[in-house]
Amino acid sequence: MQLTVGIAEMKVSKGAEDLIITHALGSCLGITAYDPMTRVGGMLHAMLPQGSLNADKAVENPYMFVDTGFPRLLEACLRSGAAKNRLIVTVAGGAAMKSNGGGDDFFQIGKRNIVMLRKTLWAEGIMLKASDVGGGFARTLTIEIGTGEVVTRTGTNSTVLLPAKNSVPA
Repeated sequence: MQLTVGIAEMKVSKGAEDLIITHALGSCLGITAYDPMTRVGGMLHAMLPQGSLNADKAVENPYMFVDTGFPRLLEACLRSGAAKNRLIVTVAGGAAMKSNGGGDDFFQIGKRNIVMLRKTLWAEGIMLKASDVGGGFARTLTIEIGTGEVVTRTGTNSTVLLPAKNSVPA
């Protein structure tokens, strides 16, 4: 089954046939977490780096922010049977999207999102396994729960961030 993660949303699955997908990752981050032993995986689509930018919004929807959304993704994966020490984390997005069709990326939301994710991962004692970030273009991100394969797509180009479990030499 295909599970779509919208902006400021999160989904976790342990269904081997499930594919989790998110679209339009510009400056936003798509973050995946996957436990290859239990085949529990999830995805977060976070818009902004810090919940302290708008504390009321962070309480209302913690998935909007990297620093409040990732810990909830982690908690949901652990509740579903994942082990923190086996989690494989990837990220895509963080692009420098220009406003009004030109000009500078004044607020640098993409860069700030990436920095906040690295800080959050460091605090959790988790290493980032793979990334497809930066640039000036939007991405689509998928994770196959049965295999752990993580793929980003931009137009007709695809990048495999994590190959399928059964394609990795033992």
